[in-house]
Amino acid sequence: MAARRKRQNCSGRVLFCFLLGTLWEAGSEQIRYSIPEEMDKGFFVGDISKDLGLAPWALSAGGARIVSRGKELHFALNVRSGSLVTADKIDREELCGRASVCTVNIEILLEDKVKIYGVEVEITDVNDNSPRFETKETEIKIIEKEVLGTRFLLPEAFDPDVGVNSLQKYQLSPNHHFSLHVQRGTDEAKYPELVLERALDREEEPVHHLILTALDGGDPVRSGTVNIRVTVLDANDNAPVFTQSLYTVSVPENVPVGMLLLTVNATDPDEGINGKMTYFFRKITQKTSKAFQLNSLTGDITVLENLDYEESSFYDIDIEVRDGPGLLDRAKVMIKILDVNDNAPEVTVTSVTSSISENSSTGSVIALFNVHDRDSGENGQVTCSIPEHLPFKLEKSFGNYHSLVTDRALDREQVSTYNVTVTATDGGDPPLSSDIHISLHIEDTNDNPPVFVQASYSVNIVENNPRGTSIYSLTARDPDSEENGRVTYSITDDLVHGAPFSSYVSINSETGVLYALRSFDYEQFRELKVGVTARDSGDPPLTSNVSVTVFILDQNDNAPEILYPVFPTDGSTGVELAPRSAEPGYLVTKVVAVDADSGQNAWLSYRLLTTTEPGLFSVGLHSGEIRTTRAFIDKDALKQNLVVRVTDKGEPPLSATVSVTVVVADSIPEMLSDLSNLASSEPPKDSDLTLYLVIAVASVSCLFFSFIIILLAQRLYHWQTSKILNSTNAPEFVGIDGVRAFLQSYSHEVSLTTDSRKSQVMVTQPNYADTLTMQKNCEKKESLLISDESVLCKEGHSFIQVSLSFPDKFVLKLLLHIHGV
Repeated sequence: MAARRKRQNCSGRVLFCFLLGTLWEAGSEQIRYSIPEEMDKGFFVGDISKDLGLAPWALSAGGARIVSRGKELHFALNVRSGSLVTADKIDREELCGRASVCTVNIEILLEDKVKIYGVEVEITDVNDNSPRFETKETEIKIIEKEVLGTRFLLPEAFDPDVGVNSLQKYQLSPNHHFSLHVQRGTDEAKYPELVLERALDREEEPVHHLILTALDGGDPVRSGTVNIRVTVLDANDNAPVFTQSLYTVSVPENVPVGMLLLTVNATDPDEGINGKMTYFFRKITQKTSKAFQLNSLTGDITVLENLDYEESSFYDIDIEVRDGPGLLDRAKVMIKILDVNDNAPEVTVTSVTSSISENSSTGSVIALFNVHDRDSGENGQVTCSIPEHLPFKLEKSFGNYHSLVTDRALDREQVSTYNVTVTATDGGDPPLSSDIHISLHIEDTNDNPPVFVQASYSVNIVENNPRGTSIYSLTARDPDSEENGRVTYSITDDLVHGAPFSSYVSINSETGVLYALRSFDYEQFRELKVGVTARDSGDPPLTSNVSVTVFILDQNDNAPEILYPVFPTDGSTGVELAPRSAEPGYLVTKVVAVDADSGQNAWLSYRLLTTTEPGLFSVGLHSGEIRTTRAFIDKDALKQNLVVRVTDKGEPPLSATVSVTVVVADSIPEMLSDLSNLASSEPPKDSDLTLYLVIAVASVSCLFFSFIIILLAQRLYHWQTSKILNSTNAPEFVGIDGVRAFLQSYSHEVSLTTDSRKSQVMVTQPNYADTLTMQKNCEKKESLLISDESVLCKEGHSFIQVSLSFPDKFVLKLLLHIHGV
């Protein structure tokens, strides 16, 4: 019945612990498991994937691993099954000593999420250690006259297990003189004492053999024994006594080796061998025995080796003093090690990336690292920092983990590589620090379009260039790298004079050199506006445009063109009329010429090459006006033939010549009469033909002049009548063949030309007031020979054209032909 109640109590405790563990795990950020010690390698600890809410394959895909930080790993992660298993046999006593609770903290890193999970595994104790005495046999010397009830300290057993598995009780073998008494100390330790129950008699029994058994509370129970040999001595009635039952001392961990820490002291009033005391360490561990030394005669405790606070911050040492006969006393020495800032922070990089795209978002993780300082207090408080000018920042992660993340946008064109130094500094005085260096390469993205050096370009090229001539070399720069910075060039296609640009110019797509595909003509067009596009090879590509204006420079490739006088197409010569009464400087006519070139290539000068009468005429150097240089005399020929050369200022200069025939006469009838006389004075080529021609010309001339006189008289009569009726300033118009001309003066010039179809008499007005002027202007390039019933204007001159009937035309034409006019 009692066993059943005990099992129910145990079940209740297990259920209570299970519920308590469940609630603890639910309220904590860590995952907690509990396993007993001494389990074989591969023992199942817990289902990590399930407790993290992940599928088993997610651990393998996510690169899950346990972060060791240089420590021995007692557990392994099975990424296939998603479970946590033991990596070897775990000895709780070796791992945690006599600590009441033994836990192992591990950290699991998911590489893809860059996230740390904490797992705490509690190692529970099993009864795998028996109570053990330091010696197999001990001797106790008791004076035969010892008072009954005197207590003698017995050796203590040591059981590294904890809880119920640790030392629970002592048992003494049956005897007639002694009993066992167990005293509990302040630290709940059990100290066995041998109590004298019956007086000893050395002569009756000088030695007593006893067995002391130590028992733990495990299942099954384990035990350890020690043989106690009690020697009965003569009377030694005073045992050594320590002056203090507890000695305490605090020393910094950097004390030099050999330094005296403290001296323990005991007194014994006995004399001789009964008062000679010897000091010993009791229950000392191997680590303590290496760190301290006790002088057995003086009680001095000195340092044997360098102390390390991080290995052990506290030493609890039991000391025993014995006199010659074997009486003893015990005391405790507490040595507290004070921390000194002698450890620099340790920085362990858990995960790091070597490159990142320049368009990465703010907060992208670059590295995950752990910071640990073995010192304590302020000496172990670590702060991490990076240079302020960098576009990164540090963020605190789980536990002592920190993340290096981007703090603002990155630009590879400004900085392509960062060497980040992370400095971990503790709070000691003076502080200690450690550095890690992270090299980060910034990967390029196509975020910069090509940029031309200039916003627009102007290029000059001389006309008549050879095909394939290089015009200009364009350059667009792209600060991106590799394909994102490789620039190609193209022309924005458009039409020029109905033809695409590509038929005029081309561009090398790699070098940006513009080439002319044809020979340009300045007279055709004087400039080209070419649109050029620069495109990089990124994805997507970026472009920029620029305008290139190609100015065509003129060459002297056009000779001057004579606009006036213009020769008829049948080979006959135009005639200019100059009155005999003309004074020197009289404007006979004007040679009008143009040059299709520009600039000095179109600057024209006029020179008189030949003339019938040298010195009679002159031509204006720049105006082309032919004027008389002296008055006409009787011996001057009726017909003056002039040759005028027009030259431009090009290099080399080009020129054109024109022949001008000037007939000297005061009026048209006089001109015809002089021509008749001239014709009669020349020997006829064909007598019959000449006779008929002379008769025809005389008849026609008489009829023509009669008609002219009648017409002029009639018009003069109408003009005088209208002048009387109208105001004195009102103009009067005289119509000839339906053309209305303004009559200003009585004098005019007559120019005779011949045509294959019609004979024309043109009366030209010089730049003087005594001419007939047309009210209507004419275009510059309009022909100077206009058909019947029309008005001819050129270069400020007005022409009155008088139409003749067909017989008159025929006769006049014949007459002019005979005289070579």
